[in-house]
Amino acid sequence: MPSEKTEKEALKLIFEAGDKGLLQSELWKLLDISSREGSRLAKKFEEKGRITREKVLNEGRWTYKLIYKKEPVTLDSVAGCPCLICPELDKCFSGGTKDPNTCIELTAWIDPRIEPPPTPEEE
Repeated sequence: MPSEKTEKEALKLIFEAGDKGLLQSELWKLLDISSREGSRLAKKFEEKGRITREKVLNEGRWTYKLIYKKEPVTLDSVAGCPCLICPELDKCFSGGTKDPNTCIELTAWIDPRIEPPPTPEEE
């Protein structure tokens, strides 16, 4: 099975192809993986809703055109983000006093399974 790095690179290539899409046969050639691995990747992305696959005839052979699914950005997608009400927003940057890479509140918002530590008032 392809590595996580290969999966990310594949999604990037499909995304960069834009609305015209990328032929599945081109994807596996660009990634230097087997056609079987390329097919599995494409099916996996389709099942996860990341891409659409359109069957097309290319140079006398059937293949799939892979098109990245664009999701509209809505206000709902950032609702509840702790950054929007953070009093330290002006100090928040990589390596800053507050750092998004290590922010417990932001991490907990992105992945609700992670519980933030109790505040001093809660202890």
